[in-house]
Amino acid sequence: MSIMPYNGKITPVQMAFLLHPTIVATALLLVPAMTERHAGRDMWLSPLWALMAGFATLLTAWALHKRFPDDTPIEYSERLVGKTAGKIIGVLFIFFYWHGSGSLLREYGEFVSGTFLMETPTEVIMGGMLIIAAYAVRGGIEVLGRCAQIMVPVVVVLFMTLILLVSRNLDPYKLLPMLEFGILPSLKGSIVPQSWFSEIIAAAFLLPSLTDRSKGLRWGVITLLFVAVILSLTNLTVLMLFGELAGRLVYPVMSAARYIEIADFLEHLEAIVMAIWVFGTFIKIVVFYFLLVQCTARVIGLSDWRPIVLPVGLLILISGIWTAPNLQQLVHALGTSIVFELLLIQLGIPLLLLAVALIRGKKGAPATAK
Repeated sequence: MSIMPYNGKITPVQMAFLLHPTIVATALLLVPAMTERHAGRDMWLSPLWALMAGFATLLTAWALHKRFPDDTPIEYSERLVGKTAGKIIGVLFIFFYWHGSGSLLREYGEFVSGTFLMETPTEVIMGGMLIIAAYAVRGGIEVLGRCAQIMVPVVVVLFMTLILLVSRNLDPYKLLPMLEFGILPSLKGSIVPQSWFSEIIAAAFLLPSLTDRSKGLRWGVITLLFVAVILSLTNLTVLMLFGELAGRLVYPVMSAARYIEIADFLEHLEAIVMAIWVFGTFIKIVVFYFLLVQCTARVIGLSDWRPIVLPVGLLILISGIWTAPNLQQLVHALGTSIVFELLLIQLGIPLLLLAVALIRGKKGAPATAK
């Protein structure tokens, strides 16, 4: 039974706009503190080392796409390892994106309820975001691409504005001495960002929908480089502002916004961070939500994926409520066990599939659309 297509096409640039917040949205607030605990003053180097995991994931996804240009990982898993094993891999992707979507929704709810809407139940905040996300997902891949094309430039402008406004408070001497203990601390600090960079595997699901597939790799590489620059700049800013105190803060970037004070008029611009978080996290949630719906439809063989959008959304809300009892345990999981889950599913499984494809010399049919 054939699966209903993604309901349209997106350009390679729109794919880049979708992938950028998919990697960086939650990393901006959470990863700097996690990285500092391992890398110390060399935390700004860690995203550059972690970039290698992103490149490995992207090149693996691209190599598989070149062999199976019209298929997503769900289809070519069955063609490479057989129907039963392929279904198991598909189910793993389903549970991965279900858990990931729930964790993202919970992160969003905890941040908003903990910093801005203290009297509003977290479940209400999560439910409001999920309703909007479900509407966008039901619109299809073109709607998501256009949403990202509008929102991501706004997020980047707001982020650069924040960095510019806080720059007068930065102390470069807090970066010294650099590499005091060699590169090992910065390599250890790169383990957590590696799991975020591996989220570029979402490109494997988006490449078949591109209007010009030949530019998919180029824009994937541009996305990874831009993400590395953003994360490294974030870590530099946090380090020059807070020094070693950065590792003790849950949301260092939010704390940085509170330092802004210009002429006793422009101060406490936490709303900028709020806008960055909401816009970026919305795109990341809808991408994970969309991929979860697509994986589910393909594994169970539905000809139309739209009817399951709302039921899947309800499951995401349940996952968000159950994923962790509080923010502290959620952050701890994101910096420990979830890191290995992300790398195993997003990098390990694609590498295994590529190895099987190379050994068996298996290829799909030529692309039907270029």
